[in-house]
Amino acid sequence: MLILTCPAQLQRLEGALRRSLPLTLPVYGAVMNINRGNPAGLEVVVDAWPEFGAVLARRRGEVPVDDCYRNTSAVFYRDVGAYRALLETPGCLRWDSAFHIIGLQDGVTAVSEAIAGAKGIELDISHYYTYRHPNPSTMPEPRLDPGVRVGSLTPAHVDLLNKTWPYGGNARSRQYLEELLRLFPNLCLRDGAGQPLSWALTDPFGAGTHGYTLPAHRRSGYMWTVLVLAARRAQARGFPTFGFTATGNRPMQRLQEELGHQRLPGLCCYILHNPGLKQA
Repeated sequence: MLILTCPAQLQRLEGALRRSLPLTLPVYGAVMNINRGNPAGLEVVVDAWPEFGAVLARRRGEVPVDDCYRNTSAVFYRDVGAYRALLETPGCLRWDSAFHIIGLQDGVTAVSEAIAGAKGIELDISHYYTYRHPNPSTMPEPRLDPGVRVGSLTPAHVDLLNKTWPYGGNARSRQYLEELLRLFPNLCLRDGAGQPLSWALTDPFGAGTHGYTLPAHRRSGYMWTVLVLAARRAQARGFPTFGFTATGNRPMQRLQEELGHQRLPGLCCYILHNPGLKQA
């Protein structure tokens, strides 16, 4: 197991991951962030270098055992055996904590199930569709109603986000969302009084997250506008435009498809290890 810290190695890794898109999307986004200031304090672990068989982007340093939000790793492998060996290497992951693994390959789930079975660890596995836009510059022009302006959320809005996020509602999720607001781009439509109407955040892996419109303002085209503007801003920064959508969220799926997003084959898996340790 090697932790890549050399800037030249990390730049080379970014190029290798780019050539393997879209399966590398969350790891690629993490490495892009690392190479551009590393706002979230991530690091990259590989099984070997430069001919790696597996790569894992994880949080650097200690994370509380009940914080599965910040204790999230994104993975990609060329060799599933190398991936399993990497996860089983002492020091790669804390198997006595609550943590997520995100991956777009079938073997990600199979490896977690195999290791968890051997260790007697519980898993909570969720699947999502991955949507990616090939070229946001071709998206339709955004539509803004009079009196609605484009802005950003601030940490002062964290309680609103924590209350409206389906995965939030606790102290750890609040801390995570506050971190996203401080460290990563977000976009918000506000009314004439400056109150948020609709928004989308960005996570440490470069994915769009927590896209939400307040119920009283739905069916007004606000999320349509948010997705277009957020995609164009990501493209301007050089980042891919992608995100994970719940398989049952048909309205968001239709909206993304209308805007030209492409749904990747297969499913993205979010695997929560040791869900009993997660803070309620």
